[in-house]
This record gives sequence, C-alpha cells and structure tokens, in this order.
Amino acid sequence: MKRPAPKHRPSPRSGEPRTATRTAEVTVTEVGARGDGIASFDDAKLFVPLTVPGDRVRVAVKEAANAKGDGLRADLLEILEPGPGRAAPPCSHFGTCGGCTLQHMEDAAYAAWKVGLVQGALARVGLGDTPLEPLSRTPPAARRRARFAALKRGRRVWLGFNERMSHRLTDLAECPVLRPGLFALVEPLRGLLLSVLPDGGGCDVIATELEGGIDLVLVGPRSLDRAARERLVAFGEAERVARISWQADERGTSEPIAHRRPLAVSFAGLPVTPPPGAFLQASAEGEAALVAAVLATIGEPKRVADLFAGLGTFAVPLAQRAAVHAVEGDAPALAALNKAAGSLRLTTERRDLFESPLTAKELARFDAVVFDPPRAGAAAQAQALAGSKVPRVVAVSCNPATFTRDARTLVDGGYALSRVYPVDQFLWSAHVEVVGVFSRP
Repeated sequence: MKRPAPKHRPSPRSGEPRTATRTAEVTVTEVGARGDGIASFDDAKLFVPLTVPGDRVRVAVKEAANAKGDGLRADLLEILEPGPGRAAPPCSHFGTCGGCTLQHMEDAAYAAWKVGLVQGALARVGLGDTPLEPLSRTPPAARRRARFAALKRGRRVWLGFNERMSHRLTDLAECPVLRPGLFALVEPLRGLLLSVLPDGGGCDVIATELEGGIDLVLVGPRSLDRAARERLVAFGEAERVARISWQADERGTSEPIAHRRPLAVSFAGLPVTPPPGAFLQASAEGEAALVAAVLATIGEPKRVADLFAGLGTFAVPLAQRAAVHAVEGDAPALAALNKAAGSLRLTTERRDLFESPLTAKELARFDAVVFDPPRAGAAAQAQALAGSKVPRVVAVSCNPATFTRDARTLVDGGYALSRVYPVDQFLWSAHVEVVGVFSRP
C-alpha cells in the first residue's frame, strides 16, 4: 500500500530558492549519522530524510549533500513500501519541525541505531573493541530546557522551532519532548510577544524549568520600552514565571526584568542558583545517568580536576568524596558555583581551556580528571592530558565524533579506554552523549 510522505505545512519564513530536481525510486539501506536514510543513486550516496532501512521510496533528488561532495540530498515524495523498522510518529509536526528527526523509527531499532552511532565513531579511530554499557534512555516529556524562535506577522505570532535545514518556523501546537510545564507557556507567550514585538520582528525565548519555577530569557528585540517591560512583569505575575530577563542580542548581557521567587538546580542535594540562560543538562534523567557513570568510574581519588565544570554538575557530587578543583571559562556560572559551594572541598578557577589548557605540570597534582567540553570537544586539553601522568581520566561528551578524536589522542598518549557509557538524552534526535573511562596501565 502506498503511503504519502509527511506534508509540509505553510510557514511565515518562506521564499528559499528552488533547485532543479530529478525523481527516482530507491530503497533505503541504512540510517546515517544525522538521522537521514541512505540509499544508492548514480553510484553515490543519496540522503533521504524521514526514512528507515527497507523503505522503498520515490524521491526528488537534489544537489550535493555538502561541500565535500560526499553524496546527494533528496526530498521524500512517497513511501512506496515501508521498511520493517517504521513506526507512526507521536507528533503531528514531525516531518516539518526540525526538533526531531527519528520519531518514525520503531523504538528497538532507534535504540540500536543510537548505540551504533557510538560504536561507529569508536571504530573509525581504531577503538571499535571498547566495551559499551547498555544505553541509558530519557523518556518523552522530560526536556527541561528549550530555545524557541518567535516571529510576528500582522496579528499573529509564530512560536516554535525551525524546520530542518531552514530558517522557516514551525508554529507549535504540541511537543512530546518538552516537560508539560514548559509547553504550557507556549500559548501565553504568543499573546505576550504579540504586544512586545514590532510587526515583522522576531526574538528567541530561552525557557528553563528549575526548582522554584520557570526561568525565561528573551534574546531580542533590540530594545524594550517602558510599556514592554511592564507587560513582561505582568506576564510573569499572571503565568507565575519565577524570573524574566532580556538581552538585546546573542552577545549582549542579560538584564533582569522580573524576579518573583528564588530559583535553583540541585546537584547531589546542593542548590545552585544559575544565571539567566545558563547551560544545564537537557533533562534531569540524562544528567543523573551521566553523573552516575562518572561517580561509578572515577575510583577513590583524593584530588580531582573538573574541567569545563559549568555550574558544578560533576564538581559538587565529586566534592563530597574528594577535593575538587573546578575550572570553567564562563564567569557567571563559576560565580554561581562559588556562591553555593559553602563548606565543600571545592576550589574554582576561571580559565579558557581552549586557549589555555591545564598543562601536564599543573595536572600532576591530581589523581583523576573529569572533562565535559562543548560539542567542539577538547583537543588542546586532551593533548595536554596525553602528556600527563594523571592515573584516571573520565571524559563526558555530547558529540561522539569529537569524543573519539580526543579519545584517540589519550590512547596514543598511553591511556587505555576501558569502557564507554552511551546516554540518549536528546530523544528522537541524531545526538547521543557518552562517558568514557581512561586509565594508565
């Protein structure tokens, strides 16, 4: 039975140029690292979104998938025969919204694919024999932090996430990934932004559900007059939003607008008050899995360095069993951690670890190191660790590609990678997190 491809809903951000296309019928053989199905066409890889292995589909073949010419892209026109791993997506926006890429994959196949991402990344750097722990899963409706895009056109505000590989916006009517408390703010936010944004204007809204309530940061518009500020304060009262801040642009400093009650995130029972829009693990469940893996593998060190420490996700629980030196480049995050630390055996240092990693000499005083860098990884710090004599290193990463690059550096420096823990914190996306355990023989 023929099944139609997911329909494309109208969007206020339109007008992208169309490219010349060819239609073809192909069979998908695998799912690639970005979540697209892969088929063969004209002796090249053809990347087809929204497909699973075994799908026979009719597609519109487009331009090269990337500048390197590694394949071709295609739009899915019709599912001629579904593959065995296909499932009905739980969200009506799937296929349009770029927030999720894999809701159409049956759960067991999806979990196996996530593990395969980690296995494949390890294999590409010659570490494919590393033992993997079972995949830690994050349930639906668990995402506690989201960044929405908003755009006002006439008497309507579009609020949601960008479409895949597009600046066009999906106006959210539901979201099975977000915590209910976050999604409940979507409709009230539309009403607020209708009165705050100029016609044709846009902004981003960073919303985080914390202990004490929801923290909102508006990134844009470029300026807020007195009336707009009063509306934000009234919105906070009406919707019981704990804190509202505003910054003019991405690089601006956040300015407090309203702060109704205290906010915190707790690490090992210690409440830390994050600055507006601070980085936080996407879900409490994902954070718990990462922390459990770190604590289970760190051993019994006396002195630990926590690099890229953030608000103290790992530093705080580690400081309950060892002396910890937390290093972080973001001043507001480090200040929040310092303020909360109290009697913990915790020292802090502000430092850009990309430009100035801890040297082998500086690392010599630690029995163990934990590092959790952004997606770009920690190439310079991994190189310094490889030249050190630290007995145990635990690496946390949200990007298997940069994790395995840094892992290869450590292994080439004499470390053994003994175990990897995969964590699926970003449900139905092509992202997977990992914890790797390295020891010197």
